[in-house]
Amino acid sequence: MGKLLTEKQVAERLGFHVQTLRNHRFEGRGVPYCKIGRAVRYDENDVIAFIEASKVQPAER
Repeated sequence: MGKLLTEKQVAERLGFHVQTLRNHRFEGRGVPYCKIGRAVRYDENDVIAFIEASKVQPAER
């Protein structure tokens, strides 16, 4: 497990609003997260994997 990040830190890295992360959690999609009591935390490695999985390779012509 990597460093645990807050909602605000993840939102800043991804260019999202915090509410977007909350909506994704409610909808069951987006970056995997951990609940520690009432606190939501994201594993830095999961954030990196989410970014990598979102890459789009342009088609060759």
